[in-house]
Amino acid sequence: MMYLMDIHCHTIASGHAYSTVSEVIHEASNKGLSIVALTDHGPEMPGGPHMFYIANQRVIPKKVMGVHVLKGVEANIMDFEGALDVPDRVLKNLDLVIASLHDKCIEPGHRDENTAAIIGAIENPLVDIIGHSGNPVFPIHKEEMVLAAKKNNTLIEINNSSLGVTRKGSLVNCIEIAKLCKKYKVPVVMGSDAHIAYDVGNFDKVVEIFKDIDMPRDLIMNLWPEKFMKYLENKGKKRFESNI
Repeated sequence: MMYLMDIHCHTIASGHAYSTVSEVIHEASNKGLSIVALTDHGPEMPGGPHMFYIANQRVIPKKVMGVHVLKGVEANIMDFEGALDVPDRVLKNLDLVIASLHDKCIEPGHRDENTAAIIGAIENPLVDIIGHSGNPVFPIHKEEMVLAAKKNNTLIEINNSSLGVTRKGSLVNCIEIAKLCKKYKVPVVMGSDAHIAYDVGNFDKVVEIFKDIDMPRDLIMNLWPEKFMKYLENKGKKRFESNI
């Protein structure tokens, strides 16, 4: 299978990643991706970029080396109501918004609190994807999250980095979340969560999960760039109103 997009990539602007915007795009082109998303952390992440950086991504070309470049953010969920560290006035001008829980930005709560935080973010119409929800540091009611995502037309990410170098202990949770997405026909998206360019487009561990559970192809957004673009258009993203 040819996976044609990576929606979760970090650059040196995140403060703990090691490649530039150009290096990320170059690697995406080398690997034959048609879409790559720049999703540096929101400003409350220690070492993260200033809000001006996130907002000023409009200067980055829409297409470089044959790759559609989405200007986005991985916003931090800051409380148990799902508030984000990036204001709506900035979010509404981005191509893509991932919302994630990070223990550097919010103290993990109990299962009900963590679930409320994620569902609060899901209900924000400016949020497109919930990032790495399998993190065992933040136990959640998985079925509630998946059903909320279905109701609000929000994608669930299965994060490759969580199955390797970060967020140890995520595997069982990610398998359960993927199975629930299959059960309820909720589209999923694979993200490399690359913090260095060499990992752009690397989904090896997520692919194993999807093979093991026989995830339907039509639920895997990475196989359908045009379908993904249509999804963003339907979410009201300004860039996609005229079908780039």
